Amino acid sequence: MTAITHHISDALLRDYADGRLSHAFSVAIAAHISLCDECRAQIEATDMLGGAVLDGLDQAPVGADLRARMMDALDLPPPVGRLEQIRSSGIFPEPVMRELGGNPPKWSMLGGGIRQQILSADEGGSLRLLYIPPGAAVPEHGHGGLELTLVLQGSFSDVLGRFGRGDVEVAHDDVDHQPIADPGQPCICLAATDAPLRFFSFLPRLLQPLFRI
Repeated sequence: MTAITHHISDALLRDYADGRLSHAFSVAIAAHISLCDECRAQIEATDMLGGAVLDGLDQAPVGADLRARMMDALDLPPPVGRLEQIRSSGIFPEPVMRELGGNPPKWSMLGGGIRQQILSADEGGSLRLLYIPPGAAVPEHGHGGLELTLVLQGSFSDVLGRFGRGDVEVAHDDVDHQPIADPGQPCICLAATDAPLRFFSFLPRLLQPLFRI
């Protein structure tokens, strides 16, 4: 297994642990943590520290009414239609398989052999899978916000370095780049953004509303 060398920043890990991130970024970080022993250990340490802090606080008594409602809630049946247990499959870790509903990706063509599947999109950002053939380049672009790109298969290279399976590229609005898939396997990535990309050439800008990227 290739060693992971590009990790989530401490600040983003804290925001993730505190539940302050959008759905798109939360899924991307959860997927990275499922592949990265180092970041998973850091999250677990943060959780343990938080538990120790809570243990040191003075305990407040629970009222009889609140206790009764809590006990009644334990007797309720599980929600109707709840998803069955979904596990990782192939290159896709469990958080990604949950977004896929347990099914294989349904790719849409973007051009040049590049494909995507949008997994979610809301006011907090968008989450998508990208399939980039070996040697293919994503159009050069900048960012209006934050972009997290987690490699699930293969690798790509750009001005920030080379990124293989499990690596995360963190690109802020001061980064302009053109990721190119390395030779070998197609590069499959999970990308989360909180703002539309800023493409530099005319055709990608023209097609951007259609592809929602």
